[in-house]
Order: sequence, then structure tokens, then C-alpha cells
Amino acid sequence: MQAGLFVSVINLIVIFALAFMQNVHYNALEYTFYFVAAFVSGISSAVLTIGLLPFFEAGFGFLSTMRLIELSNPNHPLLRKLLTEAPGTYHHSVMVANLSEAACEAIGANGLLARVGCYYHDIGKTNRPQFFIENQMNIENPHDRLPPLTSKNIIIAHATDGAEILRKYKLPKEIVDIAEQHHGTTLLKFFYHKAKENGLDVNEKEFRYPGPKAQTKEIAIIGIADSVEAAVRSMSSPKPEQIEGLVKNIIADRLQDGQLNECDLTLKELETVANTLCETLKGIFHSRIEYPEMTKQKVKQA
Repeated sequence: MQAGLFVSVINLIVIFALAFMQNVHYNALEYTFYFVAAFVSGISSAVLTIGLLPFFEAGFGFLSTMRLIELSNPNHPLLRKLLTEAPGTYHHSVMVANLSEAACEAIGANGLLARVGCYYHDIGKTNRPQFFIENQMNIENPHDRLPPLTSKNIIIAHATDGAEILRKYKLPKEIVDIAEQHHGTTLLKFFYHKAKENGLDVNEKEFRYPGPKAQTKEIAIIGIADSVEAAVRSMSSPKPEQIEGLVKNIIADRLQDGQLNECDLTLKELETVANTLCETLKGIFHSRIEYPEMTKQKVKQA
């Protein structure tokens, strides 16, 4: 609508300029028609664009802001599925969305795409929710009794499973790419070292995600935010300096591992991303007042 109004104003200026040209003679009715037509044409172009936008999206694979806002609706079947079957993953996805959106906007990337992509990036975990620690409420960790190779296959599968689910529901390619690429080809260090400790002769490549690596700034930032949020959440009472060190270590590890080689993030932008993530995390995991023991009991009773 803003663009349509802008076109209308330009049309009126052009018509007004033409009216002052020499040897141009119009009567009052013609002036009225031209001015009205100039204004209405701009508004009608906006109205037609809004009405035809779904056809443009379907025909040319164009992802609009309106489509992203529609996908962010919590009543979407996939988001309801995530909330009911993997509530821990849903909460994690919302936290990562907040971090990613702030970091993307800080460097001029598409913050809305990052936010909506985060909502769906771990949808593959709904296939086996109990195998992911954020969903293990008062249950034994099943990985404690599984061999490392089996655990590795289950964890790695969530990226490819998520991409398949999103394709099945016909979500835009940009959202599918986020689910498929947010881990890149990173190494599952815990299970890799566990296999080595068990005396297994394993290849490091077997414990890496299949990729591909992040192809856009948004996906690279989501991958960083995903790791950062999970790492900070595992800390009992993170301090600001601990958060800063953790964020910088994760980004440095991604750089050294070559996970950011295929996207166009610059070192300056990474520094901005790190600072933004630190500030956002400090706001989320801020220190709270320690209540006296009696006050704690009253709070529990309430």
C-alpha cells in the first residue's frame, strides 16, 4: 500500500507538470479525469498486487512477508504437532527464534525469515522426541543404554527427517533449507568421543551431519544460535562473562571447522552477531533474587 500511494503521488506530480506545458489545452472535465485516474491507478496497482500475490508466490517460488507471517501462526498443523509431541523442542525453537531474529536484524539480514525458520528447524525431532534431552522430563536418557553408532544415527536423522516433513507439507524451499542445513556438516563430538572411549575404530566422517553447509547468512546464524542456546541452557547459573566466552568459542569452532565457508558472512558481521547474541542471552538468563528458605516454601505452596 505504501508503494501504491507513492506511485499515486508521482502520477499526480507528472500530470501537474504536463498541465503547464505550452500548447496543451484541457478543459476542467479532462483535468479531473486525469488527476483521478493518476491517483486511482497507484492505489489499484497495490490492491491487485495484494490480490495476486498468492499466484506470484506459487508460480515463481517467491516467499513474501505475508506468507512468512501466515507460517508463524501457532495454529499451523506442524507447530501444533511440535508443541504437543515435543514441547521441550518447541520451547527451544522459540528461544532460538528470538536469538536468530535479533542477530539477523543487527546485520541487515532477513530477521522474519530466521524467526519463522527457527519455528520449524527441529520439526524432525517429532519422529523420536524422547531421544532429545529437552524432551526428557523425568525419564531415563535412552542413549545411556544405546551404542554410540545407533545414537548418532538417531540424532543426525532429525535434520533429514525434518526436511522431508516440511516438503510433505509443501512449505517454502527457504524453510526446508533451514531445517536441512542448520547443522551443516558439524561433528557429533559427544558420541564420537564415546565411541572412541569404547574402543571402536570409527571414522570422524561417520559422526558428521550430511549437510549441506549453510548457504545463506540466515541459516548460518540459526546454526550458531541453535548451538549457543543449547549450551547456555545446560549451564546452571551462567554469568555474563561465561556467556560471552561460550558464544565466541562456538563461533570460532564453526569458523575453524569450515561450516561458514559457503555463506557470505563477513568477520565484521560475525562480531556483530556475537555481540547481539550475548546481549540477548544476558537478558534471557539474567540473575534473579535468591529467596530465603521460608519464602521459597511459601512460593511452592502457592
